[in-house]
Amino acid sequence: MANSSRLSPVSFPDRRPKLSLALSVLVCELVGASGALVSGSGVSVWYPSLVKPAFNPPAWVFGPVWTALFALLGVAAWLVWRAGLDRRAVRVALALFAAQYVVQVAWSGVFFGLRNPLGGLVVIAVLWAGIVATVVAFDRVDRRAALLLVPYLAWVTFAAALNYELWRLN
Repeated sequence: MANSSRLSPVSFPDRRPKLSLALSVLVCELVGASGALVSGSGVSVWYPSLVKPAFNPPAWVFGPVWTALFALLGVAAWLVWRAGLDRRAVRVALALFAAQYVVQVAWSGVFFGLRNPLGGLVVIAVLWAGIVATVVAFDRVDRRAALLLVPYLAWVTFAAALNYELWRLN
């Protein structure tokens, strides 16, 4: 059944949309950056010592990519939130979003903090499934929000392949 609410006006009163959008993006950036807190020296000491596959991007790529992706996540979550927390579909979508974000941060802790590529591979598989579920849930609320998650899903798919190769090679 198609959800006609995708085309309906925003039902949630948002008196300061620019402020709430900025706040949503900021929260997503901060939560995303918190992965660095659980990574320890794994990023700067351990990761550079690993044997890497040919498709491993240069280290400088990761920061800008994650920053852009976290901004997209913030916009997507904001679009869903604006549809109204009184709607069950919105609450479910945002709960899935929060859950997959927790797993995102956990991956940093397992892969970098614990220096465990196999554990990271397990976590990233859970993350991937969580992102797919979030995309589906966001699509039920706002197709634009779902589409904003597609680059994130693509990057995590790439990261999973990279994680696998790092485990295999090391």
